[in-house]
Amino acid sequence: MATTPTRLSKQARREQLLDTAVAIVRTRGADGLTLVTLAEEAGVSRPVVYGHFATRPGLLLALHRRLDERHRAAVTRALRSAATGADAVARAISTAYFACATDMPELGAVTAALKGSPEMEAVRHDSADRYAELMATVLRPYSPLAPKDLGLRCAGVLGAADALAAELNRRRATDDEAVAALTGLIMGSLGGGAEAGRGAESGAGPAETEAGAGLGTGPAGAGPAEAGVEAETEAGA
Repeated sequence: MATTPTRLSKQARREQLLDTAVAIVRTRGADGLTLVTLAEEAGVSRPVVYGHFATRPGLLLALHRRLDERHRAAVTRALRSAATGADAVARAISTAYFACATDMPELGAVTAALKGSPEMEAVRHDSADRYAELMATVLRPYSPLAPKDLGLRCAGVLGAADALAAELNRRRATDDEAVAALTGLIMGSLGGGAEAGRGAESGAGPAETEAGAGLGTGPAGAGPAEAGVEAETEAGA
C-alpha cells in the first residue's frame, strides 16, 4: 500500500524511483518491474510514477540509460589509472567491461525486456557509438590506423565483448578467460606496429590523448578519460 511520499525535488524523486527500479529488477527480474510495482516499492502514489515515466517502456528506457551511463563511467574511471601501453590499456578496458557486466546484471535484463522496441534500437546504437568513440580515443596513440578505421574495429570488438559477456554470465568462461580473450581482440584490432604508435613514442598515457568526438571536454588540463567521467556526471540519469 502506498504511503505519503517524502517531499523531494523532482530530480531527487526521479533518482529515488530509478534506484528502486534497479532493486526490483535485481530481485524480481525485468518482468517484475511495472509502474504499479515501482509505486508500491517506492512508497509513492501511482500518479507520481506515471508523471515521471508515463509508460512501462518509458521507465525501462530511463533505467537503461541510467545503467548504461554507470557502466561507461566505470570503464572511464578504470582508464584513468591504467598504465601506459597498449596492452595495459586494453586490459583495463576488458577488466572494467566485464566487472560491470557481472556487477550490473540489470542492464542485460532491461535490454532484453526492450528488445524489438524502436526507441530501444536508437538508444542501443547511441550507446554503442559512445563506447566505440571512448575506446578509439584511448587506443589511438597505440595504433597506426586512420581514426575511422580504428573506430570501425572498436565497434566490432564491442560486439565481441557482448558475446563474451554472455558466455561469462552463462558460466561458460571465467573472468580471467573473458578478460584475456577481449584483451587479445583489442590488441589484434590495433593494426601492425601498434606499440610503435605515437602514444608509445611520446610516453603519453590514455588520459593525455586528444578527446574524440562526442566525449566533450573537461576542466583545463583534463584528458578524455576525465572529460568522459565529467560528462557522465553532468548527464545524470
